[in-house]
This record gives sequence, structure tokens and C-alpha cells, in this order.
Amino acid sequence: MERLNDNLLTLKKLCAEQAIEIDPLMLQKLVRYGDCLEQWNRKINLISRKEDAPVIIKHIFHALLITLFHSFRKGEQVLDLGTGGGLPGIPLAIAFPETQFLLVDATGKKITACQEMIKELGIRNAVAMHIRVEELKGVMFDTVLSRQVASLDKLCVYASKLLKPKGILICLKGGNLDTEITKALTSSKKHNGFPSSIEQHPIHEISPFFSEKQIVIACR
Repeated sequence: MERLNDNLLTLKKLCAEQAIEIDPLMLQKLVRYGDCLEQWNRKINLISRKEDAPVIIKHIFHALLITLFHSFRKGEQVLDLGTGGGLPGIPLAIAFPETQFLLVDATGKKITACQEMIKELGIRNAVAMHIRVEELKGVMFDTVLSRQVASLDKLCVYASKLLKPKGILICLKGGNLDTEITKALTSSKKHNGFPSSIEQHPIHEISPFFSEKQIVIACR
């Protein structure tokens, strides 16, 4: 209980510093999600077991930083591509209960964990599905999210087929992305003109745990 309280205070402080507004009940649910994530991670590999930072910072707060650059709307349809342990989809679904999230991953065990966590936390605006992204048919999204599951050019290929006309792809990425970005822009003509532009938002100044981390937004 003491650790959960510490995590709650940490997350509350970090969000306040970045002017991320989340009500107290949502903060509590985010901390509970972090606890669930750690418990499931002992059973199956969802996140690294050799963490250099607390889960509440490196995974949950990291996901929330997307809100500095994108405002999730009521009724917005969001795809979390390669969600793993529910990142960044579950934290964002908790923070934006009127936005609809579909979490997909090709690994069944990971989706089972996500489904159980969604159920335990009572999240009603998120669904986790065991499916490969190539198998998604007849559905389009306003926003596609991804967290280091593939190179940016490959993610743009996937997203180009799943995004609505004004949709965007938001990626949590790390390292030097110059080559990935150049390749994505160069090949856009082959993929419905997506992306036409790519924004880079370094977040290393927010915390030393986000060294070389960026939030990358690909737009039509």
C-alpha cells in the first residue's frame, strides 16, 4: 500500500509539472494499472524486467506525455498497434473515458493479460484483440498509436491503410530517427500519400529517464 501511495504522489506531481489534467480517481486507476502490469509481468514478458526507472514513470507517465501534443476527443476512434502490455492504450483509455480504444497484438498471451487488466480496472472504452494488424479489415481510425513495435516507415505503411482522411499516427520512439523519417517520407507516394509530414517532439528535458526519447507524429 505504501508503494502505491508513493506512486500516486509521483504521478500526480509529474502530471502537474506538465499541466496534464487528470482527476484523482483516474490517477488512482492509473496507479492500479501499473501494479497490475507488474504482477502480470512476473508471469509473462510484457515489459523489461530490468527496469532503470519505476513503471509509473517509464511506462505510464511516458504514455500520458502523448497528450502534450494531441488532444483526444469524445468519440475519437484510436488503434493501439502492437500494444504488448497495454501501452500506451490502457493509460490513455483511463485518462480519456469518452475516447474509444482498440488494442491489438499478434501475441495471444499479451492480449489475454490486457483483457484481464481491462476487466479488473473496469475500463469500458477499451477492447483488446488478438489479431495481426494486416488482418484488420473494414475499420478505420482517427488515430493510430505505436510504441517501438517497428520502424517508422513500416508503421506508416500499416497506418496508411487504417487511418481516416485526416488521421494521424503517433509513435513513442527512441534514438536517432533521421533514416527512418527519410525513408517514411520518401515512400509515402506508394501509400496514399501518407505521411505528407512528420513532427518530432523530443521529451528528454522532461525526465532523464526519457533520454533520446521522442514523440513522433505522422500526418496526411
